[in-house]
Amino acid sequence: MSGLVVDAEKCVGCRRCERVCASDGIEVVDRRARVLDGCVSCGMCVDACPVGALAIERDEPGADTSGYHDVWVFSQVGSDGAVLGVALELVGKARELADARGCRLVALLGEHSDADDVNARALVAAGADEVLRTCDDRLAHTDVECFAAWLCALALERKPEVILYGATNFGRELAPRVAVTLQTGLTADCTILEMDRETGLLQQTRPAFGGNLMATIVCPNNRPQMATVRPGIFPAPEPREVGELPVTDVLLDAAVYGRVHVLSREKAGDGVSITDAEALVVVGRGIGSKKALARVERLAELLGQRLGCSCEIGCTRPVVEAGWLDYSHQVGQTGVSVAPRLLVSLGVSGAIQHLAGISGAETIVAVNEDPDAPIFGVAGYKVVGDCLVVVEELISQLER
Repeated sequence: MSGLVVDAEKCVGCRRCERVCASDGIEVVDRRARVLDGCVSCGMCVDACPVGALAIERDEPGADTSGYHDVWVFSQVGSDGAVLGVALELVGKARELADARGCRLVALLGEHSDADDVNARALVAAGADEVLRTCDDRLAHTDVECFAAWLCALALERKPEVILYGATNFGRELAPRVAVTLQTGLTADCTILEMDRETGLLQQTRPAFGGNLMATIVCPNNRPQMATVRPGIFPAPEPREVGELPVTDVLLDAAVYGRVHVLSREKAGDGVSITDAEALVVVGRGIGSKKALARVERLAELLGQRLGCSCEIGCTRPVVEAGWLDYSHQVGQTGVSVAPRLLVSLGVSGAIQHLAGISGAETIVAVNEDPDAPIFGVAGYKVVGDCLVVVEELISQLER
């Protein structure tokens, strides 16, 4: 049994363990420490004990990892009935992982009962060897309980080695629930995924400590290995020719039901999401004030007209905190990841948290007064100068 253990013969009742515990997990009675239900096995008391009377004992980790095979991708369907772009991006990356491991790539697809083959065909065209599909009205809405029960039942039966999820709002709710049920690990918001061909360990890399370093995490003793990845981190694969669809239809257990009933839906806001925009103008504190946003919006409008696509406004975290733009515009580790054809960066210094969110951009044009700004390290075109002066010149040129 794992947890905090007290050596009663060593304990001297000094109460240091009580003083450092932040969860009411230990108390001293009659000069002897005893563990309470609030203990979370954090080890703070172990470090504080001057006589070595406390220790954390952990069960030997791991289930039998033999018999697990294949890479799975949870393929979320949007409110419009189409599979999300992040699912296709993950299928493209998972194809590389499956090839490195020498196994199959399986896409999981849950849809409403009258769905056609469009989504399954898109997943196969992106690289899936097989689509496990359930067409059931209980999966017509993003009900996390129904989806978790469906996914866990499939995983327990078929034993996948890896499951990947898009880090959408729903994916971030679903993946932890599945991880707890299957008693396995989960790494969130990965930016790099690599497969060790010999051991089958998925090397999951993500920013840590506020983006100041990159941590590579493995799950050696439990299966399946699971990770979430933000939209835009990996490029969408070029679709391949599809012949006969390798679709396996599976049933959802009749005992599964949702406790939430969707009565209606309302659109959160107008406009194209910045994650889908083909062009972006991203502003930082270097634009000076909220008043400058009017000219930035004019620049985005003209760029969109020139490129024949939508051009949206993005921003850094300080701009959101200052109240100049709302959170839906925030780009970076704590915002969204983007992958536009063109990204114009205005007055953005380029902190590592922000750079993590723009790594998928094809072309970056950066304007900043600081010639040593980190943003210039990733920009294809670099302008050292006042970003507002550059904005006015760009507007003038585009208007002509």
